[in-house]
Amino acid sequence: MSKVVLPDADGLRRAVEILRADSVVAFPTETVYGLGANAFSERAVGEVYRLKSRPSWNPLIVHVASVAAARELAAEWPEVADRLAAAFWPGPLTLVVRRAPELAGVGADNDTIAIRIPAHRVALRLLEESGLPLAAPSANRSESISPTTAEHVVRSLPDVPLVLDGGPCSWGIESTVLDLTTPVPTLLRPGALPLRVLRDVTGAIALRDEVVDGAARSSPGMSRRHYAPRARTVLMRDVREADPSGFPAPAAVLTYEGRAVPSYDIVEVLSADPREYAADLYAALHRLDDAGAGTILVQEPPHTEDWLAVRNRLSRAAA
Repeated sequence: MSKVVLPDADGLRRAVEILRADSVVAFPTETVYGLGANAFSERAVGEVYRLKSRPSWNPLIVHVASVAAARELAAEWPEVADRLAAAFWPGPLTLVVRRAPELAGVGADNDTIAIRIPAHRVALRLLEESGLPLAAPSANRSESISPTTAEHVVRSLPDVPLVLDGGPCSWGIESTVLDLTTPVPTLLRPGALPLRVLRDVTGAIALRDEVVDGAARSSPGMSRRHYAPRARTVLMRDVREADPSGFPAPAAVLTYEGRAVPSYDIVEVLSADPREYAADLYAALHRLDDAGAGTILVQEPPHTEDWLAVRNRLSRAAA
């Protein structure tokens, strides 16, 4: 029986059975594919960490189907959370709030919990039909490229019990994470939603200092190395100045429209629009790995706020 199934009635039934048996299921969201588990089953959450080879200090985001379900997980639900939920949920925004004291920490070594409502019909149906809050990091080996298709999931996690195939993810980059336990909302991870649209709701947003690996944190996506292809990845001010002789061969180039492209055998040219670039970034890194690139020379994106999430992912991939 195939482990990659359509999200029809039978596929969803199989997924719910697996989740209720304290195992894991990969499913699509609008950002990337997630590896879902009952968020408050120690056995199920442990299976997520085991399959991904994920360090225990890296917490998980809990996905729910409604704002009411989110509030049930929180000890405190600030007024700004309601405004953000009204504006952006379902959608690629994760909110960190104080956790209800009776709940497990889902990897966070403090009293917080990270929550979001995904904007994907398959994810929402799975949440509704299982009746479970689902802890769901990206469905890939820890530190490697996040998956935006079902095929990416199976190649990275061949032992995953089941993958619901909902096609390619539309945003293609993880959610933005805001910490609401601080006096001013604090950005823990830049992501699909740009800061300018969030500021329209929150006003000022503080930026979090870098967190060293192994230290307690409230959000995933803060490790020094993350989102990395197999090929060595080098972020460059101008890829035309590269000397490929010092890098593992063959060398490939990842750039964007409007930039001069040097003559390399393997070249990926993405959109010059930051959202469109983000939507294809992980898929492009997968394609370059599949093409056998030994090194990926990446043209550094513009240093503007709209490119913040893309620059974050590329700098961690190149760490």
